[in-house]
Formats: sequence, structure tokens, C-alpha cells
Amino acid sequence: MNAAIHGMILAFGLILPLGAQNVFIFQQGAVSQSFWRVLPLVVSASLCDTLLIIVAVTGVSAAVAGIPAVKVVLIAAGTCFLLFIGWVTWNSRPSGEDTGSLGMTAKKQIAFAAAVSLLNPHAILDIVGVIGTNSLTYDGREKWLFTGSCIFVSWIWFTGLASAGRILRKLDSRGSVLIFFNKSSAVMMWVLAVYLGASLFV
Repeated sequence: MNAAIHGMILAFGLILPLGAQNVFIFQQGAVSQSFWRVLPLVVSASLCDTLLIIVAVTGVSAAVAGIPAVKVVLIAAGTCFLLFIGWVTWNSRPSGEDTGSLGMTAKKQIAFAAAVSLLNPHAILDIVGVIGTNSLTYDGREKWLFTGSCIFVSWIWFTGLASAGRILRKLDSRGSVLIFFNKSSAVMMWVLAVYLGASLFV
């Protein structure tokens, strides 16, 4: 299979499931008054994924992931963060005037994007274990074609996700769909947090 096509298919397969990162970007797109207001979040999330993909492909993080203590710290931090972001999501209100928990400034968007990306054990383990491992089948130019394709998918996906949030907001001016989406997403994050926390004792 062509390295670029392989990278695109693999990246889409990993990024499509509804996780904390996707939920957060979608919600910010929905509550922001324009796409430009949510651009810091899109760029930050994309840069974080780019960093993780490059680290995984170069093999640096493969050794780190093999240290049990590091894995425990990542899972514990991820559990706490998912509990917190679930609480923020549950209490959010999809109002265009909202400047609270989800109507964030550029600095807060960047901080949350970094936390959602870099404190998400599943994302890190997926990127290291799946993308990093698959990249071993390529060398030289093909390896970087594979890497570039994975990175390209991240940037396109996050941009489209924020835009989709804007479109839904226009179609759902009363916010009823977003409220349901927020509550459902919060429950999903809490369930994942419990699952992650429990894995420390298994």
C-alpha cells in the first residue's frame, strides 16, 4: 500500500471516535461567534497531535511508554482530567453570549487543547502503539510520507470539526441539540474516567 494512503486511512481510523478532544473542539466551534475565535484551539490541538505523531514515528516515546511508572502517571492524570472536563461539559450552556466554561479566551483554549491532547492516555498510547508501530514498515522518504499524511488528517479533521459545530449552532438556534450533546458527552467522559481509573488496579 502507498505510504501516504496508509497514513491517511490509519489516522482517520484513530481520530474518528468521539473522545474528549473531539468533543471539546466541536463544542468550542458551536459556542464561538466565528470560526476565527476558535482558531487557537484548532491550531493548538493540531500542533499537539503533530508533536505526538513525530515523537512516535521517531521512536523516542516508545522507550518512555515502556516504563511502568510513566504509564501509571499518564493514566492517573488522564482520569482526573476527564472527570474535570466532564464536569465543565455537563454545566456548559450553548449560548452565543456565553463567556463561561466553554466560551474561552485564546489562552484558555490553548491550555485546554494541550491538556486534552497531552493528558489523554488513550490518544498517546494509540499514537505511539499504532502509528509508531506502523511507521516501522517504511524507511526514508516513504516514512515521512506516512508521517505527513497522518499529520495532514489531524489538521483537516480538527478544522472540519470546529466548522461542523458552527453549522449545528446555526441549525439549532435554541441550543436543545447541543444541551443533549453536552450531557451525553459528559457522561461518556465520566464513564471513560472510571474505566481508566479502574485499570490502575487491574
